Amino acid sequence: MSLEMMFVLILLLTMFAMLIFEVARPDMVIFSVLIILLLSGILTVDEALSGFSNEGMLTIALLFIVAGTVQKSGLIDQMMGKWLQNSHSHKGSMLRFFVPTSAFSAFLNNTPIVVTFTPIIKKWCEDRGIAPSKFLIPLSYATILGGMITLMGTSTNLVVHGLLLDFGLEGFSLFTLTSVGIPIALIGLIYLFTIGYKLLPDNKGFGQRIKEDSKEYIAEMLVTQDFGHLGKRVEQAGLRELNGLYLIEIIRGDERISPVRSTTVIHGGDRLIFTGLISTIADLQKMKGLELETGTNIDLDDLKDGSTKLVDAVVSDQSSLLSKSIKRSQFRSRYDAGVIAVHRNNERIRSKIGDIVLKPGDSLLLVAGTDFVEKYQQSKDFFVVSPLDTPAALNQSSKKGWFSIIILLSMIVMVTMGWLSMFKAMALAVLVFLTTKVITPQEAKEYVHFNVLLLIASSLGIGTAMRKTGLAEWIANVLLDFGEPLGLVVILFIIYILTNVFTEIITNSAAAVMMLPIGIEIAQSLAVEPMGIAVLIAIAASASFITPIGYQTNLIVYGPGGYKFTDYVKVGFPLSLLVMVTSVLIIYYVWF
Repeated sequence: MSLEMMFVLILLLTMFAMLIFEVARPDMVIFSVLIILLLSGILTVDEALSGFSNEGMLTIALLFIVAGTVQKSGLIDQMMGKWLQNSHSHKGSMLRFFVPTSAFSAFLNNTPIVVTFTPIIKKWCEDRGIAPSKFLIPLSYATILGGMITLMGTSTNLVVHGLLLDFGLEGFSLFTLTSVGIPIALIGLIYLFTIGYKLLPDNKGFGQRIKEDSKEYIAEMLVTQDFGHLGKRVEQAGLRELNGLYLIEIIRGDERISPVRSTTVIHGGDRLIFTGLISTIADLQKMKGLELETGTNIDLDDLKDGSTKLVDAVVSDQSSLLSKSIKRSQFRSRYDAGVIAVHRNNERIRSKIGDIVLKPGDSLLLVAGTDFVEKYQQSKDFFVVSPLDTPAALNQSSKKGWFSIIILLSMIVMVTMGWLSMFKAMALAVLVFLTTKVITPQEAKEYVHFNVLLLIASSLGIGTAMRKTGLAEWIANVLLDFGEPLGLVVILFIIYILTNVFTEIITNSAAAVMMLPIGIEIAQSLAVEPMGIAVLIAIAASASFITPIGYQTNLIVYGPGGYKFTDYVKVGFPLSLLVMVTSVLIIYYVWF
């Protein structure tokens, strides 16, 4: 092993460690590694920037705009909402909802699908006394399974396609993955409807409603001089026996009083930290002299006249809010909304609202203006998962909605017939949307997830370094030395497992970029069809079911479903095994 190979390998191992321990946002970690490779001279400027001109990466950027435009119309949301209302049984509802959802995910970005349908499903479940936890993980998994069916189903497929073209090989057609994707989707959905359904947490009826409503939200209230119980003990002030609410801490200047005893005296200027039922927190505001700290001039009383609304948002894994306190992130001035409560699964946050440092998956309860959802529905910082009574989508022209869907279907036909490449078809679609004013340039910009593109482009540069230094070939030879005596099927399983482990650590697209050069080296050494290896890596990189952080959609439903980390392991591990065995066997018989 040469010094350059050792340097790149150490750099990669350091990168993995930083990603595992969440030292910084994944896109910034991977971009930093790319810069180090550039400064060290391992990559030239052209090689480092090659990922930013990769066809697959640019296609993803265009696809964000196309999917956002179709999603904006709200037509699909309305159709699915009505479709779901007509079903009453658990299994029947899952069948009616998740089969079409998987089909939509084959042609649309699955992140906005999950963001849109999470509140719809949650409300539907609550209206019928069904545990939403039985439906939300399957929602995420169904969209992931659907994304494996076509080239445009997920960014991973497009990244692998772009890399194949860079290698001088034939890329994927629109339906190259379909022969593997459809069987995987069917087997996965059957599992979710049967065994997976039983493994999901279920606390039905009233008990489940109480559990969901009393998630450990954290809220802060300021004691003013108007408070009628100044100088009295907590118990005398009526702050001890509160229905569904618990006073966990008092902040007095630089002093923190915790635990709070019934004999603790209340002083003016005290900040009271409560946890419990958010409805009770709202009622508590009615007590004269207690002011809810929202960090904004918007007040809960405004909810009565409809000038404000409560919004539930989940912090994104790519959010610029991560690793910052709410106060330091200047949440109020950035979004004109106040954080009145924070919920983090399985962890009680003992802190003032403004001092809470946000993490991926945190649920924020916001009090915001009525236009908040419309303005920030496409925000990269969090996923808005509130039930939308008057969403912006429903205010859009129905004609524009149908027009966007027809354009998308037309592009799919053109790609299928071989008249246009995926990149050209998406570029044409975006041009049509802009010239016909279905969307504005500003909206198009908002639909693009630039942090995802930065991560993918940087990963492509790192992949180039692995090939250039010979590290990819060296790793391929190590795998071959171990697996070749055991046969090609075992090698395919090894490639799948490695890719799948990487996708849980460094996200799906980056995992595909790291593994594809190794896979191509293995294919060349064995003199086998590289397309089969490429399909295997694309499937393995997308099949992220075991953790809530491996795939964005898993993270979106994490808070709203009230899940524990172990729920994903319990339900996702058997599904991962099923997808792995199915894909390896089909790929082996189709391509080898």
